Amino acid sequence: MQISINIDDPVPLFSQLMTQIKAAVVDGHLNAGDALPSIRQLATDLQVNNKTVAKAYQLLERDSIIQTKGYRGTYIHPCAKENCGVDLSEEITRTLTNTIAELKDAGATDSEIRIAFGNVMNNRI
Repeated sequence: MQISINIDDPVPLFSQLMTQIKAAVVDGHLNAGDALPSIRQLATDLQVNNKTVAKAYQLLERDSIIQTKGYRGTYIHPCAKENCGVDLSEEITRTLTNTIAELKDAGATDSEIRIAFGNVMNNRI
């Protein structure tokens, strides 16, 4: 699997990494059970911060594209190919867009929406 990161691309580096890993799974270049490099190794290879790769791996694991087996390594999830079509970030954006539109239609101001969102995110409701 060949991964290349473009630091001049407006797409965040972690997102570029996620997209390329998902594409490799869909194209059959990575299959269930295949090992991935460690966070540190991939960060070194790509010349990016460890936290960039860690974030990508964390989100890919959340989406069941990869699975981490502690010190034994990180592997492609058995259901990765089926899960590549799921984009939780896109669903969140769609849901928030619809909710905000409904709130604005009801007369809520941007400021009220931001304050309420912050309160909900900080569990201050």
